[in-house]
Amino acid sequence: MHERLLAVVDDFQSMTGNDRLQMLLEYADSLPELDPKFGENPELLERVEECQAPVFIAVEGTQEKVDLHFSAPREAPTTRGFASALNQALNGLSAKEILSVSDDFPTQLGLDELISPLRVRGMRGMLARIKRKTAELAGDN
Repeated sequence: MHERLLAVVDDFQSMTGNDRLQMLLEYADSLPELDPKFGENPELLERVEECQAPVFIAVEGTQEKVDLHFSAPREAPTTRGFASALNQALNGLSAKEILSVSDDFPTQLGLDELISPLRVRGMRGMLARIKRKTAELAGDN
């Protein structure tokens, strides 16, 4: 597991219960603003249908460095927090490193025991989209 991914997992694993939820809300505040080019070209973003909130993702880059872009509303802090955790853990990694991430990432963070199954499904949907788009970038589709 890449050190940045491990750091995010360790952050969450070091907390319990409501402290994990609070950490997720803190992550929500640190999600980078969407690059203006996506506002001008929304077709470059892909909707994550599994999310209740309107969450959009773009994956760009090369096999050596994958750049992630997220649009998640402030009114959906848990979803936004997970997007931010994914961004901090995966943005800038190689395609191979991203594709090796466990599909069980929400469980590794200890979130599936704290939030609704529907929200966990959205989180898994975000990761699945990132991995699918990364595989396309890497030519593994």
